[in-house]
Amino acid sequence: MSTPHIDRRGFLKGALGIAAAGSLAACAPGGPSTQPSKLAAPAASASSAKGEITIWNRSGDLFKVFDAAIGKFREAYPGVKVNHQAVDIDAKLANTLISGTDVPDGSFWDDAKIGGQAEHLYDLTDLITPYRDQTSPYKLSVNTVDGKIYGVPWDLDPGLLWYREDVLESAGVDPASLATYDDLLAAARTVKEKDPKTKPIHLEKTPFLSQLWLEMLANQQGTSLTDAQGKLRLDSAEYRRIFGWIQSAVKDDLVTHAPYLEPADVNTLDSGQQVFVPWAIWWSFAPQQLLKATKSKWRAAPLPAWTPGGARSGAMGGSSFVIPAKAKNPELAWLLYEFLCFKEPGYTAVYGPNAVYPGGLSTSIPSFTPALDPAKPLFQPIEALGGQDLWKVAVEAAGTIPAAAPIPWWWAQSVDYLGNNMQRLIEGKMSPDQVITESAEKIQRNLIDRS
Repeated sequence: MSTPHIDRRGFLKGALGIAAAGSLAACAPGGPSTQPSKLAAPAASASSAKGEITIWNRSGDLFKVFDAAIGKFREAYPGVKVNHQAVDIDAKLANTLISGTDVPDGSFWDDAKIGGQAEHLYDLTDLITPYRDQTSPYKLSVNTVDGKIYGVPWDLDPGLLWYREDVLESAGVDPASLATYDDLLAAARTVKEKDPKTKPIHLEKTPFLSQLWLEMLANQQGTSLTDAQGKLRLDSAEYRRIFGWIQSAVKDDLVTHAPYLEPADVNTLDSGQQVFVPWAIWWSFAPQQLLKATKSKWRAAPLPAWTPGGARSGAMGGSSFVIPAKAKNPELAWLLYEFLCFKEPGYTAVYGPNAVYPGGLSTSIPSFTPALDPAKPLFQPIEALGGQDLWKVAVEAAGTIPAAAPIPWWWAQSVDYLGNNMQRLIEGKMSPDQVITESAEKIQRNLIDRS
């Protein structure tokens, strides 16, 4: 199988898009300031649906994937004309929703931004209800504000443990034995004893990404930075458990502190210094496109659990589709998103082999559970992972992801406090208690109390 070409800039932009969420947010989770419009199911059948819609997506390879999938929609709904536009959504969509001028009928958007703009979006609760029981609880929860659903859940980004199979074999470490994060520390110590030059565990040096990673680990434990009412819950046993684990890894010199897939990171991955990378499924980009010396030596497994028998994955990032309250043809936009997310051949057209990704789109999986059959993969085994069936690993891990709470509009702004303090923890300059106390105080005073 040929390795698919991945547009790194476009992909990372999708993964990191929530960085712009804070400054343009209109309201915090806990209630839109105006009564949202509720969208009802269109009465038209596939043969009778007629009209024109404008749909926004990010530019790059993912745009091309959706463009091809929209071609399948046109076959199913021949009377609907779709104007599919590549747009800088992070720069344009929030302002467009607020102004109400030239809004699209539907748009791709980061889950992190939906809660803060709910008053400008259609309430899709009734439309999603038939698919509720077949959709990832996590994706439903992050698209929900005050009990109403404002986004059509699309992708799911399960966290996985990426590891060097050859190094673990040489050190006598069985990957199946890595059931908890304590097991991971023990395995890292064993690897380091075998080869002292290793600093086996990747810890992120970018404050924003380190905080996004932190939320994946918190999600594993069924919590998040705030609850559904927007109340801060950083001061908790779950976050203390994470910060204590980080501190232990640092004290035992088990950490490579490097920025995600920048040269310093790639070099230490390829040199054998890094052996474990607990990260989202989208790290699969690295062996497919960036790693040379260690390509085909990496494998994926479920994340370790924080407590015995606990969840073996958490979500890290994600996107959905929204329908603006001032859309001209919102019912037709719903038909498109229903087709892409909940219908065949829609989700297969998105994730299956296509001209852009010959082996299929392997940087996320659908959030619609009927599409997640381990025995019926939508993307093929990955040659750069030694032919591993990443689909099966990701689907099984995704099944353990707990529900969450809506992401607060100020989340990206909190990186100035929590993300930066995490860096100080990794550098040995702060204790877990200091990270929690100082970050919580500043987030509460400067962000929550001012919203």
